[in-house]
Amino acid sequence: MATQELALKLQRRLRLEQEAEAGQGPQQNGLDGEGCGPPTESARGRSPGPPASGEEPPAKELTANADSELKAQLSRRQSIHEGTARPRPTKVFKPYTEFPEFSRRQIKDMESLFRRYDSGKDGYIDLMELKLMMEKLGAPQTHLGLKNMIKEVDEDLDSKLSFREFLLIFRKAASGELEEDSGLMSLAKLSEIDVAIEGVKGAKNFFEAKVHALSVTSKFEAEIRAEQMARKQEEEDRKHRRALFRERQAAFSQ
Repeated sequence: MATQELALKLQRRLRLEQEAEAGQGPQQNGLDGEGCGPPTESARGRSPGPPASGEEPPAKELTANADSELKAQLSRRQSIHEGTARPRPTKVFKPYTEFPEFSRRQIKDMESLFRRYDSGKDGYIDLMELKLMMEKLGAPQTHLGLKNMIKEVDEDLDSKLSFREFLLIFRKAASGELEEDSGLMSLAKLSEIDVAIEGVKGAKNFFEAKVHALSVTSKFEAEIRAEQMARKQEEEDRKHRRALFRERQAAFSQ
């Protein structure tokens, strides 16, 4: 990949140099069918005046820009190979923090639905996967309708849905921002996920907001404890079944 990029850069530089040489050469005699006229300013070696407004920048300037861009890319690649390059910062998506209006169970249900239709397992639902989802939910959409569904929540304009953009559908549905007959509203209704707002949408004052924040924290803690208890109970049931199996096995062996 790096070799192809380097080849393209060199080809571009060579083309710019050739254009520069062709533009600086002496003009040919006999222009417009006339005889040999007096030498022009270019023929005498005088440099032409500054380019008029709207004209392209000189070829030397373009070449210099190409050289600096190529040099920066090569330097970046060399730093990566040497292990001295600084990693580019990446934003970590935290659904429980960014979508506090939904409970942990609701977000997990949405994540399960998202993964079910992410057939490519690339972390995105593209146009065809969304088409299949809407057909499975019993609300098929036209090609234009599917594109409009993605466009309404497509924050990064990549024409597909990330999990964060998928959660935005349910946020918009819960806050009443979607039209009743829209494809996104149909998706939210038919997904069998309760998206009722559990929190305080607009706290009247600071104290109500604080109470809401504490209640959300308590709710998450209670859900975590319930999940831990459920896993503990499953483990105890598994141990009990194993003990019964060993007893029966010992009885048959006697």
